[in-house]
Amino acid sequence: MNVVNHSDQAKPVALVTGVHGFTGHYLAVELQEAGYDVVGLSHERVAGMRQVDLCDRTAVASIVGEVQPDVVVHLAAIAFVAHGDVEAIYRTNVVGTRNLLDGLAAGPKIPRAVLLASSANVYGNSEIEILTEEAVVAPANDYAVSKLAMEYMARLWMDRLPIILARPFNYTGVGQSDKFLVPKIVNHFRRRAPVIELGNIDVARDFQDVRFVVNAYRRLLESNAIGEVVNLCSGTAHSLMEIIGILEDLAGYRIEVQVNPAFVRSSDVMKLVGSNSKLERLIGPLEIIPLKTTLEWMYQADEGAI
Repeated sequence: MNVVNHSDQAKPVALVTGVHGFTGHYLAVELQEAGYDVVGLSHERVAGMRQVDLCDRTAVASIVGEVQPDVVVHLAAIAFVAHGDVEAIYRTNVVGTRNLLDGLAAGPKIPRAVLLASSANVYGNSEIEILTEEAVVAPANDYAVSKLAMEYMARLWMDRLPIILARPFNYTGVGQSDKFLVPKIVNHFRRRAPVIELGNIDVARDFQDVRFVVNAYRRLLESNAIGEVVNLCSGTAHSLMEIIGILEDLAGYRIEVQVNPAFVRSSDVMKLVGSNSKLERLIGPLEIIPLKTTLEWMYQADEGAI
């Protein structure tokens, strides 16, 4: 990925935080192919990107004032639900976001759209079969609480900034860390492992493809979605055993599934599936990528593809 500072003033400038992460790579490509000049911010020192700690308010304001972006997508966050450092989750996901919004609002140029990536985890364990944006939020873990706190905090800036709050449901793809469930399962099959240890195998999720998600992010930036909260989802839930079944067919063998009590989280959300009606209303027809297609892509990918 080659993310560079803007040099062609004819191109709109997109500022992407967390660009060095899993989603950031795909979003940078999506935006560049759509004609944006992408300026990427990363917490780490990476060639072609701007290094900044979002918890450093002064540094964030300085870079925002220098870049003067036309659009902003804020991906930088601690996104792993089981992350051990709770203080870091809140500091990064809430304070870091506040510093970014503060810098944007005080800068010399107000962007035309600022998309903040929240999470469908804010809905928690709901009895509603299909979750719309109007569903009652009930976060069940610190990650989800931090994302909901970020949303509430962002509302304080909506009179000064054109904010869009996106709530993506679970998504995956080539390059996602093995800390996450689907890549873990895929990589067991790629290694032809005879056994896999999982936590709660009864959970079901609305899994999407990262390519669908970044396309929706880009289209939301170009839509009339300012001030909206929007679900990003396929509208279909898949269980872990369905995923394993698809991969067993792809790999041509059966794997033994063992439940490891150490992997079972008491705060697990059992079922999470959303409505994408609002998303479709805002950006037009959706090109949902079937989960089987995503799993085939991941299973057949070359090592180090990303």
